[in-house]
Amino acid sequence: MIIVVANSKGGVGKSTLAVHLAAWLDKQGHSVTLADCDTQQSSSEWVREAVPGVRAVRLDNPDMILNDLPQLGQEADYVVADGPGSQTETSRALLLRADLALVPCKASMLEVRALAKATDVLRQAQDIRAGRPEAVIVLSMIGKNYRLTKDMKDAAAALNLPMANRALILRQVYADAPGQGSVVWNLGARAKDAAAEVDQLFREILPDAVAPKGRKAALAKKTAVA
Repeated sequence: MIIVVANSKGGVGKSTLAVHLAAWLDKQGHSVTLADCDTQQSSSEWVREAVPGVRAVRLDNPDMILNDLPQLGQEADYVVADGPGSQTETSRALLLRADLALVPCKASMLEVRALAKATDVLRQAQDIRAGRPEAVIVLSMIGKNYRLTKDMKDAAAALNLPMANRALILRQVYADAPGQGSVVWNLGARAKDAAAEVDQLFREILPDAVAPKGRKAALAKKTAVA
């Protein structure tokens, strides 16, 4: 499965979402490749340090994405592609190869309305591919006491895109994780709430990826022995 984290707007938490998703899938026992398609190339550096078991590759241009992403998808259970904050052609190439697009969005009416423009390329890909890729809006970097308003729900519904029930709260631990070369569930007690919300979000979006209890026990034992 090829999962693209996509939003043409920068600063919405794409790399945080992509790296934690790749790490979570690895934790479930899947083979995972993270494809870093952002010019900053921060997610590939982060994931190499945080989760050595995840293969990290850099796809620098649309032609590489179109040519190489399908092969990467054959070589791993999951490919997580971290998309750029601009560069429409790169985003289009990613969405032409994706099975699922996660669209992170900050929680404000301005941000949700801006999604209409940010999802233009997604609509083009879906038109070309008869509805694919499927897409889910993920609210990111929201206030702790945030409540989704009816106006925001209506704006999201107008885009005809589902919104995940779970969201990522704005927490300092997410900002600290890259500098510590880690993911939140490895950062101790102070990251307990963040680790729980990440797990709940990905279980909601990818229920079929959750490892069965017996498999999880075996994985935990294998990790302990290693």
